[in-house]
Amino acid sequence: MKKGDSSKNDYVAMEVRKSNALIQKSRFDLSLQQQKILLFLISQISPSDTEFQTYSFSIKDFCSVCGINTTSGRNYQMIKNQIKQIADKSIWLDMPDREVLVRLIEKPEIIKESGVIRIRFDKDMMPFLLQLRSNYTKYELIYILRFNSKYSLRLYEYIKSVHYDEMNSYTQYVSLDGLKRIIGAEKYELFKEFNRSVLKPAVNEINRYSDKNVKIDTVKNNNIVVGLNISITTKSIMERAELGAETEMFLNKSD
Repeated sequence: MKKGDSSKNDYVAMEVRKSNALIQKSRFDLSLQQQKILLFLISQISPSDTEFQTYSFSIKDFCSVCGINTTSGRNYQMIKNQIKQIADKSIWLDMPDREVLVRLIEKPEIIKESGVIRIRFDKDMMPFLLQLRSNYTKYELIYILRFNSKYSLRLYEYIKSVHYDEMNSYTQYVSLDGLKRIIGAEKYELFKEFNRSVLKPAVNEINRYSDKNVKIDTVKNNNIVVGLNISITTKSIMERAELGAETEMFLNKSD
């Protein structure tokens, strides 16, 4: 999976593994496409890796797996620009006794002839992506490929990180300000705007395209929304199989 020559089915069957701290305690501003690039790379990390390898993928593979038109000549420049922006950004991690600024990747390169991208994660990311034994979240890459909002992806990861027992329904309370921080939506000060522009679209996409069903109820204090109860269930095996087949059909249209 590190040679840039895997088939589309190989990629969509792969899993993302991230520490819960990276999901719940990090603050960053990455676009949807930038998040998908990182997740595409993270899915290539083996659970047995003890250090970061140079992970590779072709621009054509990435576009194909993410449902981007592979015949457009603009995709090369688009992916190149997105990777530069990732390399230029850092994320804040909220640790128990301090906040730490961490870079994401180092020295990305593109092989011109093949269009293969080679990237290493910054070594500071090792505790959050390598040798994860507890307090981590994993999910299949296929469930985030059709998201059209960066908030859908962030909310989905948060939901996966708190839904420990996949077989049972679960309700998680989170403060409104806390959820805004987790999914990077602090700029939406009014709940009405946050609900319309972020929450409802994200819940709709998660329910439509992922392995989870989500329902959110507001918690009020003096008629002001202060928190949210997030009810989470896992789709049935048959529903997930149908969803997987539907997503693969969608992605095949991009070829």
